[in-house]
Amino acid sequence: MAGFPERAVAARDGAGLADRTGTAATAAVSVDGVSKLYATADGDPTWALLNVSLDIRPGEFLCAIGPSGCGKTTLLNMIAGFIGPTRGTLSFYGTPIAGPAPDRGVVFQEYALFPWLTARKNVEFGLKMQGVGRAERRERASEILASVGLAAAAERYPFELSGGMRQRVAVARALVNKPRILLMDEPFAAVDAMTRVTLQTELLRIWEAFGLTIFFITHNIEESVFLGDRIVVMAPSPGRIETIVENHLPRPRDRTSAAFGELYAAVNGAFHTMTSGGAP
Repeated sequence: MAGFPERAVAARDGAGLADRTGTAATAAVSVDGVSKLYATADGDPTWALLNVSLDIRPGEFLCAIGPSGCGKTTLLNMIAGFIGPTRGTLSFYGTPIAGPAPDRGVVFQEYALFPWLTARKNVEFGLKMQGVGRAERRERASEILASVGLAAAAERYPFELSGGMRQRVAVARALVNKPRILLMDEPFAAVDAMTRVTLQTELLRIWEAFGLTIFFITHNIEESVFLGDRIVVMAPSPGRIETIVENHLPRPRDRTSAAFGELYAAVNGAFHTMTSGGAP
């Protein structure tokens, strides 16, 4: 795949990156004792996150699930560098996170595409802001759009694209900056069930081909079991990590298999025990 040959080979062969069983010396992302306090309208501050510690392994596909208010998006926004912690530290490959950077790509639930720009121009936009020349911008955008199956739609505007295609443009816009990690905040929540399954499969292909690390937020337990190497179950009030479930199911995963069903039940049990306040 153009633009990522060394990392793609490393991800497949386990060379140079952490393996997906967690034997690397350096985490891709290290979250250490992080808390985030928000002011509220009634003047009573709320801990969106409290004492959260987490390492994301290089090359890992890490999913996070939890109810609204558990701090999933707050955690993602801190890893992206959009906001800082009230206390604690975050680092990216050992370097403190002080703000946004192209090597941490973000894909939101809402596509956030510019409606007056074509798919290709939307993908080029970040490169243009970085001062990349027109010819290189066009070449890189075309390669990335082809990699997500949108070569034929490069000159279409967002209103001419389906929801699934718009989300692929959003992924391409993040990938064109050659990130080392993708941070994805419920990116498939707005599409229909059939499109969602297709996009999940496409995302796994991209993850493998580009040698990426992915942190993926979802409310969908089945999605987390299908995608994740590990599944972080988060709890609210205050936002915190309740448990982390290792997922050793072989890929490609069969949603109809007994093993898939057993892991689904385990994650579902952890999730619902937590949301019911510990009741069985």
